Amino acid sequence: MKLGGVSIIRNGVKLGYPFVESIRSILPICGEFIVGVGDSEDETRKKIEEINDPRVRIIDSKWDTANRSGGTVLSQQTNIVLKMCMAEWAFYLQADEAVHEDDFEKIMGAIAYAEKHPEVDGIAFNYLHFYGSYFTVQTGRNWYRQEVRIVRNKLGIESHGDAQGFRKNGQKIKAIDSGARIFHYGWARPPDIMLDKIKSFHKFWHDDAWITKNCNSEKANDYFSDLGNLKEFHGTHPAVMKNIINRDNVMFINACQVEYLRLRGFGDRIRDIVRGLPFGDHRNFILVKG
Repeated sequence: MKLGGVSIIRNGVKLGYPFVESIRSILPICGEFIVGVGDSEDETRKKIEEINDPRVRIIDSKWDTANRSGGTVLSQQTNIVLKMCMAEWAFYLQADEAVHEDDFEKIMGAIAYAEKHPEVDGIAFNYLHFYGSYFTVQTGRNWYRQEVRIVRNKLGIESHGDAQGFRKNGQKIKAIDSGARIFHYGWARPPDIMLDKIKSFHKFWHDDAWITKNCNSEKANDYFSDLGNLKEFHGTHPAVMKNIINRDNVMFINACQVEYLRLRGFGDRIRDIVRGLPFGDHRNFILVKG
């Protein structure tokens, strides 16, 4: 088996994750898909069962919600499903990420190249971070522009930290740029759902006192404050997202940006300019030419 998909999810329905669409987005190029389903309070497991594809296998697990150290519970859960994957290459897709079908050829081409170059342990993707709506994206380098999402399987490569990247023997892995994209919808949810998501998400990093202090606002626009490098998106979305994509929140995020720009001070302007520079990105991997 050449390529297998892996992902984890907990309370996906409640928190508005497009987890079913995420799984479906790469199923056409996967021989299997392992989903770690945490002890949820909603119909998350049922929704995955309804995909009704023999390649999809559910692994039930209990998340250690008492672990609030750097989001490490996420990498712990990711490593559980990685160990279950039997394919030569593992495609780790987070539950709010999707792949465009137009990029399948690039992905498989990158795998074919990497197979001939044993020093390459991973394949990196270019990120589109949707923020506030499905038609506005973050372009600042404080939002990671690339990340590894495919790794060689069964070679001691593990999910690291908060499951954003990978390590091999504690070191960053070497990866090539696939030229393919990851559509990241984590901040594209409706504002009211984002309120619950933000509070739930921070529980993997901070204690209740911190959350009470920093996440006590009930106004959604208070959480959409990174607006200096927000740009319109004019491309197409993955086909699996067609029943979710809408323009309902475009006016909301545009109004947030107008207000931000009106109040932006000199220091904010400098910070936004620096973040918008096309270099100086921090990489969670070692990029090699391919």
